Amino acid sequence: MASLWNDAGAWIAIGISVLFLVVAWVMHRVIVKVLKSPAPAHDSAAPPRDPS
Repeated sequence: MASLWNDAGAWIAIGISVLFLVVAWVMHRVIVKVLKSPAPAHDSAAPPRDPS
């Protein structure tokens, strides 16, 4: 077990794992915030856009 603390590869793997967890948490927060935000108001008086 003592060699785990001195192994650079183990620290790289732990660091990458923590990085993935942080990125996943941030993405989760952003997605939840976007989904909870109110929908933009739709102006029904505006003419429809021409798709061409």
